[in-house]
Formats: sequence, structure tokens, C-alpha cells
Amino acid sequence: MTTTLPSAAPNLERKLDELTAQVAFLAEEARLTRQRRERWEELQHDMVPIATEALTVVSRELEDLEVDVTELTGLLKRLVKAAPLLERALIQLEMYAELAQEAAPIAGDAMESAISTLAALDERGYFTFARGAVSVADRVVTGFTEDDIEQLGDNVVLILNTVKDLTQPEIMAALHRMITAVQEQQRRLIEEPAQAPSLYQIIRQLRDPEIRRGIARGLNTLRAVSEAETGFGREPNKINLSGGK
Repeated sequence: MTTTLPSAAPNLERKLDELTAQVAFLAEEARLTRQRRERWEELQHDMVPIATEALTVVSRELEDLEVDVTELTGLLKRLVKAAPLLERALIQLEMYAELAQEAAPIAGDAMESAISTLAALDERGYFTFARGAVSVADRVVTGFTEDDIEQLGDNVVLILNTVKDLTQPEIMAALHRMITAVQEQQRRLIEEPAQAPSLYQIIRQLRDPEIRRGIARGLNTLRAVSEAETGFGREPNKINLSGGK
């Protein structure tokens, strides 16, 4: 007996060490499990009121959004029947989208061209002229009364005929010669002496054929105007411009 005890002591100590280690492991696992259970209980304690409130809100919203099953079924049937029409509409939208994508560069070029044209017109003064024309039109509108407009409407045909006659080549040529003569006369007024010409000097100018022709034309014009105003139809007794009697 005394020889077997010393040999069995190391085995016993080893087993005790293993048992101690296993007990410590189990104790640690029990501690970790207890911590996880406590955390879960705390989470449940915190989440239960929140979940309850969320369920209450969802239930209330669903009650507000309650839909009749019959109406929902009818809506689904209409959607199924309209599926081909919706498909064609989507195809057309795709075509329009492709067309818009292809036309975008053309539209950009057109916009740039339009901007360049407007800039050129602005540089040439078209917009300034338009603003001035608007101002002139405003003055014309505010300067005429309703009676003036009515009289203008009554005489518009006569005015147009007069303008038409004035645009004839011979009339324009005569007006041009008259304006040229007036300008020349204005230039000569500056060179004329301060003393007025005598009656004898004026009579002497009548010897000039051009002076006599001018006076004759003036008298014939006055006679024609008088005939037009009085309405006489007879041929006016014109003054002979050839110099004969």
C-alpha cells in the first residue's frame, strides 16, 4: 500500500487541475450567458413601448386608408384592359424621346444662329429704330382724337390716291427739281446784298426766258388748282410757254 500512493498522486493532481479549469470555463460561460440575457431583457424593455406605439400608428393609418375591395378589383381590371394602350403610349414616348435627342443638336444650332442674327440686327440699329418707331407711334396715337381718326378713315382713299400720284416718276422728278431749286435759292440768299433789288431790276429779270417760263408755269398751276376747286370742266386757257402769242 505504501508503494502505490506516491505513484497515483500526480494523476490525481492533474485531474484536479483539469476539473478546476472546466469549472472556471463553465463559470465564465454562465457569466456571459447571464450578461446576454440581461441585455436582451433591457432591449425588450426598451423596444416594447416603441413597437406598441408603432403598431398603433400603423393600425390608425390603415384605418384611414381603408379601400373597398370591389373598387380595387375594378381598378385592376381597368389597368389590365388598358395595358395595350399604355404600351403604345410608352412606345410613342420612347420615339419622342429619341426624336428630341436627335433634334437637340439642330435646335442648338438654330438657337445659336438666331442669337447671332439678333446680335447683328442690334449692332445695325434695328432695335433702336424699333424703339424710336414705338415712341413715334405713341405720339401719333396720343396726338389724334377720335374725330380725327374718323376723318382720316373717311379720307383714307383720297390720301392713298394722292400718295399714289406723288410717287409717279414725273411728279417725283418735279419735286426733286423744286427741292433742288429751293436749296439753291437758300444758298443764294446768303450771297444776296442786304439792299433789296429795285423795281427796275425786277422788271429787267423778266427779260430772262427762264423767268418768264417759271412765271407761266406758276400761273398755269394756279389756274389748274382753281379749275379743280371750282369744278369747271372747260379746258383752261393755258399760257403759251413757247414764247409765241
